[in-house]
Amino acid sequence: MLITNSIVNTKFCQGVSDISDSYVGFIIDQWGVLHDGETVYDGVVDCLKELQRRKKYVIILSNSGKRSEVNAERLETLGIPRNLYNSIITSGEVTWQGLYDQNDGYFRDIGKKCILISRGGDRSIVEGLDIEIVEDPKEASFILISGADSPEKTLEDYEPLLRASVRYRLKAICANPDSLGVMGKENIMGPGTLAARYKDFGGVVHYIGKPHQPIFQHCIRVLQQQDIYPGQTVMIGDTMAHDILGGHLVNIDTCLVKRGIHKNVFRNCRSLSEIDKALDVLIRQYNNVRPKYLLDTLVWGKALPDRKHKKRSTKR
Repeated sequence: MLITNSIVNTKFCQGVSDISDSYVGFIIDQWGVLHDGETVYDGVVDCLKELQRRKKYVIILSNSGKRSEVNAERLETLGIPRNLYNSIITSGEVTWQGLYDQNDGYFRDIGKKCILISRGGDRSIVEGLDIEIVEDPKEASFILISGADSPEKTLEDYEPLLRASVRYRLKAICANPDSLGVMGKENIMGPGTLAARYKDFGGVVHYIGKPHQPIFQHCIRVLQQQDIYPGQTVMIGDTMAHDILGGHLVNIDTCLVKRGIHKNVFRNCRSLSEIDKALDVLIRQYNNVRPKYLLDTLVWGKALPDRKHKKRSTKR
């Protein structure tokens, strides 16, 4: 007996205009979608302007280990003013709030002394908190991982500190679960790689940020205050592991941008059929979780001819 599996197709889009009429809420990843850490991508500002003109509610969602205000300032410096989005939510902000309250979930009674691993010695994630940064793991009550000095430092450079912290059974809070980041044209090691090695050594790690549900639930609460619900919302991101999987876990439609982390997967594709095959390979790597839409970049654009990525019928 032949049975055709009912699989959601991935629609190939040229621009956000293809899908804008279907959604009121837009959750948009920052690094790899809006900019590369150094430069805002072409077309991004115009796209955000069009979304605002159509009264869409835009949340910039980032696994940045820095607080929301720091990220807003960075976006402004890069050329994305605050009036082009409605809210910015970062894993660093959620972490700061958790450490401030220390009364819920991973943060309950976590302590007041921490080892801080951040990028460039940044301490903004603990500024204004009753938290003391210490250098010696035996004096600490937990370890906080918010950034990594890659490519200047390698994973091996961090291993002595990670091993010592495990020996003192310090719980780790990872305020940025990204294993890879985008810097210019290169992918660099992210804090999630340090957290994964800490687990390899036997440490306990609690992740704040995508794809974990708490940060998406926070976005949903913000949207519901505007009477916008998950069925009216799309997540646009460049990583299958964080953006697409995270949206899938909370039943939000997703759109994958090819330019970011997975750019090498699509680099040599010269036709829609080649893109089709590359996407199939990528989907299989992530438990067959597939994006509903595929974009080259975050531009407004015009619709392509009707073309969908389909899965073949199977026998069973």
